[in-house]
Amino acid sequence: MLRLRSLVLFVVLVLRSTIAFGADVRTEVFPLERNGVQLHLERYQTGDGGEKTPLLMVHGLTYSSHEFDVNYGDYSLARFLADNGYAVWLLDIAGYGESGKVEDGFAPNSDYAAEDVAAAAKLVAATSKTAKVDVLGWSWGTVTGGRFAAKYPDLVRKLVLYAPIVAGLAAIEVTDAYHVNTWEHAASDFQVKADNSIDYDIVEPAVADTFLSNCWRYDGAGSPNGGRRDLLVAPTERLIPTADIKAPTLLIVGDKDPYVTVALCEEALKTLSNGELKVIEGASHAMMMEKPYYKTFRESVLGFLKK
Repeated sequence: MLRLRSLVLFVVLVLRSTIAFGADVRTEVFPLERNGVQLHLERYQTGDGGEKTPLLMVHGLTYSSHEFDVNYGDYSLARFLADNGYAVWLLDIAGYGESGKVEDGFAPNSDYAAEDVAAAAKLVAATSKTAKVDVLGWSWGTVTGGRFAAKYPDLVRKLVLYAPIVAGLAAIEVTDAYHVNTWEHAASDFQVKADNSIDYDIVEPAVADTFLSNCWRYDGAGSPNGGRRDLLVAPTERLIPTADIKAPTLLIVGDKDPYVTVALCEEALKTLSNGELKVIEGASHAMMMEKPYYKTFRESVLGFLKK
């Protein structure tokens, strides 16, 4: 009985913690279709009636836009930014999450995804009655978001490239059109201990569980591999056209990130016409969910966007 009472108390505390943050944030889905595929585009904003700055967030390679709404405690990046005056827009690329499926898993590659981002940005701008929007991409989203920003400079006010995949990760042939998701893969963005278990000193267990649960809920059937084929090329190949990006751009990276080095970010910074680099020591690929680093990360992003 004592164990049952403890479990009930834990559940109540979790629910209170989840509800307490961003409680006034309202969500709304906006119809969007491109290339014959229905795209999931959802807006998060508070209902205080104040003017909102539009911010479009672009997800990574395997999992969809729920990455930005790990709604436990105050960890949700989308709700944090909404609480700070933004109309936050989350997009699922074709074949991902709640967007429509695609027949060919190789079709939604980085250039295809950049056009999905462009379609979403145009709708966001029109809905917000503004010419330009802010854009934040994570991981593969830095490649797709970066290519979008380079091709459509008139649509971008500011750009955040979080954990930028500046160059190819490895020359590996991708033969399967779809990725088969596993728990181990979904958990691989978290820092691990010597025995390869998740380091719960870095990420709270409930945060990891919320993220992993969403992976099964929204992406359990797998995801397209067009983007993976783009990324798994030789490290000499540059993936983000930084020299062609005109918008003020923040490169933000953790020095423990296994997918990108600080040195590569420093090289990319030199090619940006208006860029800055923020390195967070000790942080890794999923620093927006890492207990010692998530506040530094999001405050750095917010400071860049607002200045």
